[in-house]
Amino acid sequence: MTRFARALTLATALPLILAGPGRIWAGVPTDQLRAQIDRTVKILDNPELKKDGKQRERRAAVRQVANDIFDFSETAKRSLARHWATRTQAERDEFVLLFTDLLERSYISKIELYGGEQIKFVGESVDPDGAIVRTRLVTKQGSEIPINYRMLARGDKWLVYDVLIEGVSLISNYRTQFNKIITTSSYQELVKKMKTKQGEFLPVEKRTSQR
Repeated sequence: MTRFARALTLATALPLILAGPGRIWAGVPTDQLRAQIDRTVKILDNPELKKDGKQRERRAAVRQVANDIFDFSETAKRSLARHWATRTQAERDEFVLLFTDLLERSYISKIELYGGEQIKFVGESVDPDGAIVRTRLVTKQGSEIPINYRMLARGDKWLVYDVLIEGVSLISNYRTQFNKIITTSSYQELVKKMKTKQGEFLPVEKRTSQR
């Protein structure tokens, strides 16, 4: 697994990442993101959940935290892009469920990849369109990978809808794959693939990151 692929997996499985010390940035989006990370650190450190036979229970607990911090509906809508407008409400509901399951299977199930990485919160920008929380993933070797979280306000909560690793957007990555299937085949073919071959939709790695 390349550095980019590992970072993308850990960043999308957001709660796996252990927050670094200090509270330099105290904006509401950052605080809420940090709080969810802290919840999952407790899950991963729970000795009961580390026991043999507890893998499913541990993953379910992490998945619940992910559901509390990610706006999967928004991510799904933006990933489908222009094709969203032509879908019926029933199709949209089905796509959101399939897309959520895709992300969970691709990332949340890989919590065992966590290997002591830390995340630094280095900045936050808030405007009427949402917020960006800027972080850096610090590897065990000491190198830093920029990871930015795009968030939207939903009532009194801030939810993540996109993740950028070294400038590469998760949404853009999926949008490219989905659009190719729809334009060369059909939307129905995309749904079929999502139901039967979810492994095909793992993000394409940034070519310049392979080292």
